[in-house]
Amino acid sequence: MVDKYGVGQDPYCYPNTKVLINKFGIKDEKILQEAEREITTVALKDICFASPPYNLNYLKNIHYTLFFHIYDWAGKIRTVDIAKQETLFCTGYRIEPEANKIFQSLEKKDYFFSLTDEIFIKNIAELYADLNMIHPFREGNGRVQRLLFEHIALNCGYIIDWSTVSTETWITANINGVNCDFKLLEEIFQSALSKYK
Repeated sequence: MVDKYGVGQDPYCYPNTKVLINKFGIKDEKILQEAEREITTVALKDICFASPPYNLNYLKNIHYTLFFHIYDWAGKIRTVDIAKQETLFCTGYRIEPEANKIFQSLEKKDYFFSLTDEIFIKNIAELYADLNMIHPFREGNGRVQRLLFEHIALNCGYIIDWSTVSTETWITANINGVNCDFKLLEEIFQSALSKYK
């Protein structure tokens, strides 16, 4: 059975299903999604803002904190290649080196600290698109990445309000980002960001 990423029988799923193997033995996809949503909502309280460095380990720690109650592979880099529709994400063996390149570039730019609003928005939009293409985990990439970006923004004096973004616009912006078209992502960050007071 093909999973939602189109990779065929996924070793992360129960045989002949799309349901991720989980610590509760839940084999109904909708029930698992609901349990995951409830558990990660509670786990959010354990994720605190920290100053840089922001790197792959930081991202892994966020993922682990959100998902370790549910999945044995929480915080671990995926071992299968994944895709969504026409978008093939970074192949497994290249995840760490490619992610490290992105985070090293972020470090060289001093984590976007002290940039003008306009330059900050351009930089954070491009970074979001680049990191999204890595998709380092089997599940939960969007939630983890948005939390990371909340921390990057807060370190620079901004707050991100994701509720200003519709799901449809967000999906389109990320698809555009695959083709290095960051305009819609920039518009999203422009509307979602506000100065921290």
